[in-house]
Parts: sequence; structure tokens; C-alpha cells
Amino acid sequence: MTDYAVRFFVGGAVVSIFALLGDVLRPKSFAGLFGAAPLVALVSLALAISRHGPDYVSTLAASMMAGATALLVLSFVTCRLLKCTGLSVLSVTLLGFPLWLVVAFGLYGMVG
Repeated sequence: MTDYAVRFFVGGAVVSIFALLGDVLRPKSFAGLFGAAPLVALVSLALAISRHGPDYVSTLAASMMAGATALLVLSFVTCRLLKCTGLSVLSVTLLGFPLWLVVAFGLYGMVG
């Protein structure tokens, strides 16, 4: 339970600081770089390295990179399908989810 509390407070504080930084910076497109997900992932990695060591963190980081790459592939395919076909967003999303799973687990299997 303490891990969750630390993630909540430290992650919340860091996200708030970077949200403020993103609001101050110009152009506003930089604000997206300082979103919550990457910062919470960094806090999770910092907690994991202090508790479990570098081997565990390398597996965790490889999983995060595989998931992010799969999301990139899914986003590209979804965008192309929505532009080029008359399919609805729901149907493209439902078709794309298995693609995300295959890419994510395929990359993780190659790296992990």
C-alpha cells in the first residue's frame, strides 16, 4: 500500500510541476510532452529500482517500450483506416486491439 501512496503523492507532485512548466512554455504543443503517463512511469521505475534492482527494472522498461511501440503502430493503422475506409471508430478500435496485442507481445518476446 505504501508503494501506491508514494506513486500517488510523488507522481502527482511531479505531474503538477510539469503541467505548470508545460503551461508556461511556448509553443503550447510542448505541453503534451509533459503529460502524466511518462512521469508516472518514471516514478514507477524509480520505485522499482530501489526495491527490486536493475534486472527487474530492465524488464519493466522493456515492457513499457514494447507497449509504447505497439501504441504507435496502432495509432498509425487506426488513422489510416479511418481516413481511407468508411469504417466507424468503434469498429476500427475493435479491429485494432488484437493488432496492439500482437505487436506488444511480439516485441516483448523479442526483447524480453
